[in-house]
Amino acid sequence: MSDASSPQARYAEALRHGLMTGPGHTSSELRRAVEARAGLLSGRPAAASLPELPPRVAAYVEKIARHAYRVTDEDIEGLRRDGYSEDAVFEITLSAALGAGLARLERGMAALRGAV
Repeated sequence: MSDASSPQARYAEALRHGLMTGPGHTSSELRRAVEARAGLLSGRPAAASLPELPPRVAAYVEKIARHAYRVTDEDIEGLRRDGYSEDAVFEITLSAALGAGLARLERGMAALRGAV
């Protein structure tokens, strides 16, 4: 978010920091890559090259970022079959939702400022 002094920007950054750097069942690197990929898919400009995600994780992140309402039990079970625990799937989901949500918020705030 552009205005780092706004309460919303501070809350968003605190949320991002906690999710990306806190302990978890997935690595911080995976959570960051998921958040970045979802943000890009939701309209955030690419800041740098994105790390590769495992194919099923990449497909799941795309679904969360573009059509979250289409997520099915099969999507979750596919991740579980690939070795991700329930907690890991939850962290991937949160990271993708955060990336997509913050990208949309940034675009909305830019539109309000007339920058879009």
